[in-house]
Amino acid sequence: MLLAENLSHSFNYPLFEGVDFTLAENESTAIVGVSGSGKSTLLHIFSGLLKPHHGSLKLFGNSKDFYSLSNKEQTLIRRQKIGIVFQAHYLFKGFTTEENLEVSSLISDLDFKTEVNQQIFEELGISNLLEQKVTELSGGQQQRVSIARVLLKQPDLIFADEPTGNLDKKTANDVMDTLIKYIKNPEIKRGLILVTHDRELATKCDNVFELKDQKLEKIK
Repeated sequence: MLLAENLSHSFNYPLFEGVDFTLAENESTAIVGVSGSGKSTLLHIFSGLLKPHHGSLKLFGNSKDFYSLSNKEQTLIRRQKIGIVFQAHYLFKGFTTEENLEVSSLISDLDFKTEVNQQIFEELGISNLLEQKVTELSGGQQQRVSIARVLLKQPDLIFADEPTGNLDKKTANDVMDTLIKYIKNPEIKRGLILVTHDRELATKCDNVFELKDQKLEKIK
């Protein structure tokens, strides 16, 4: 589903170089590392948001480098096939939880009131929050709403940047279980890549990589 070759990137200093990485169908991978190691930057490159200084990225079996495509083609792939959970929630502050989720469904031209969606709300513990304004929710509750919003989009690839950072341990485990369950449907080709500081939580994924000393190395 994802093939990255010889990726390198830097800002005022080198972040990483020569990164090779693959993600197979229905596979989950966690990337760990200290703050400032470049984890989020690498995730942004993988998800099509940031062009690397060197290297190539191929998504969904396409033989072309994603960043060689036109802006229109890139935008279409991100809109139809990619879901991103950011550290910031980016919710519409004047709206209720339900309105935030429904807007996401409308943008993706999907039915909002389905049994599958109701199950997602239950698993993420937000069923009782649908009528509340998002400004009335805690940071952890807003994070769960933002994760639900991504799942409603039904993306083929989910990229998550510290998706459990504002959650207590039990809720974090529940959220991880929901994300992994989503991509393990054998009838649909999906994948998950997440960045996290929580090494224990990372072990729930099929693979764990560490970004350290400008290199990405597999540790599980």
